[in-house]
Amino acid sequence: MKKKKVVVLTGAGISAESGIKTFRDADGLWENHRIEDVATPEAWYKNPELVLEFYNQRRAQLATVEPNAGHRTLYDMEREFQVHIITQNVDDLHERAGSSQIMHLHGELKKVRSERFSNLVYTRDGDVHLGDTCERGAQLRPHIVWFGEAVPMIEPAAKIVATADALLIIGTSLQVYPAAGLMAYAPVGIPVFYIDPNPQVNHELKRMRNLTVIAEPASTGVEKARQMLL
Repeated sequence: MKKKKVVVLTGAGISAESGIKTFRDADGLWENHRIEDVATPEAWYKNPELVLEFYNQRRAQLATVEPNAGHRTLYDMEREFQVHIITQNVDDLHERAGSSQIMHLHGELKKVRSERFSNLVYTRDGDVHLGDTCERGAQLRPHIVWFGEAVPMIEPAAKIVATADALLIIGTSLQVYPAAGLMAYAPVGIPVFYIDPNPQVNHELKRMRNLTVIAEPASTGVEKARQMLL
């Protein structure tokens, strides 16, 4: 019998449980930096050294954390379902938990790419500095979708959501577009589970006819959703 297709949208909340700082603190800063200074194309043109150092620090922090029970349960669900993860996170915790179908909407922290030739992408565990170049001589930059840049994976993600038998939304308020618009592609009437310790049911979620809100962290909430799907 064909396995049901469970599409999972994950955000900062699932990684926060592993100890990764969420994108914005209450004061609007990210690790004491203004977003505009480290996560925009303008920041890169103005001070590439600061941007590279910022992401070097994020990469170093990522090496100190592990996947949590939420990540691991999503991997375990592959025994019962076709699980497709679409994540807004740039960490590799889903990969390290073992999940096999992962799409990164906003890029990957452990990859870099050529500033001029965007198809030249490389895996990088260590630091990146000014003067580190691709084989065609152009500076390497973080393989991250910054504010103000297009999200190239949004259309393939929408196609996956459109084929879902069930939808899990974990650790994201889905306030930021274009990711927030993905729910509009979900087939009408499929079960939708929203897992977050502080759920904010926005207008996109309110339109879902078959919505179950699990007001818990991913480490316990994903297992509850799994049992309900079974």
